Amino acid sequence: MFKQKNYLALGAVVIVAVVLLSLPTRATARLKLAVGSWFLPLFGLASASQQLPADLADSVLPRRELLQQIDALRRENQLLKSQAVQTAAIARENDQLRALFNWQKQSPWKLKLAKVVLRDPANWWRTVQIDLGTRDGVRDNLPVITEAGLVGRVSSASYAHSQVVLVGDQNCRVSALVENPARDTGVLIAGGTLDTSLVDLTYLASSANLKPGQSVITSGLGGVFPKGIPIGQIVDARSVEYGLYTEARVKLNANLGSLEQVWVLFP
Repeated sequence: MFKQKNYLALGAVVIVAVVLLSLPTRATARLKLAVGSWFLPLFGLASASQQLPADLADSVLPRRELLQQIDALRRENQLLKSQAVQTAAIARENDQLRALFNWQKQSPWKLKLAKVVLRDPANWWRTVQIDLGTRDGVRDNLPVITEAGLVGRVSSASYAHSQVVLVGDQNCRVSALVENPARDTGVLIAGGTLDTSLVDLTYLASSANLKPGQSVITSGLGGVFPKGIPIGQIVDARSVEYGLYTEARVKLNANLGSLEQVWVLFP
């Protein structure tokens, strides 16, 4: 049975070959074109399937190289963030310096700008160190201010740096004047609270008529601080020593806890 099928198949092939050979040339060409069109998609699919692994191999990078690229991008991102922070800090400092120098032009005093470089750990809120010294003409007891108001005075000057004792320290007493109709005067001393922005104005007259919000400035008495430097505002007042004199709390204008640049006032 199996041999009979083989004979039949062989006979069919022979018959097809005889028929093809007996066909005219034009008919044979058309038959070849038709048969080729049937198998062309299969040939294209086979070619594409052979090319696909090569394309994938070209487009897919090794894992190690991808990790290296990710690491490089991460470092570049961190660098850009750092540069952005530095640029913002420089712009902020430039704005501060521009405002300070504009204020200096309007100030009636001779001033030199100094940078706060150190705070005394033992007396954090009451002393700072600045980067001006005797080489810059700084000497003891020169007033130190900001555009907001009084900061303190130079307590000791070395060649390149100076120590500044701040308002509110027991070693920095200031003769002060209240800007009210009576022009009450007193002495600015350390406050009795933990709030370093509050100081006491004492030895005011018992008849002093003080109100919250009244401005306090230097009086010019004592020979250290010239008259007219802003100090702060009255918070409240009370009678002390059985009405012998009046004492008031003053809110300082200058933020002594965040000093960055200060002005040294020269005579």
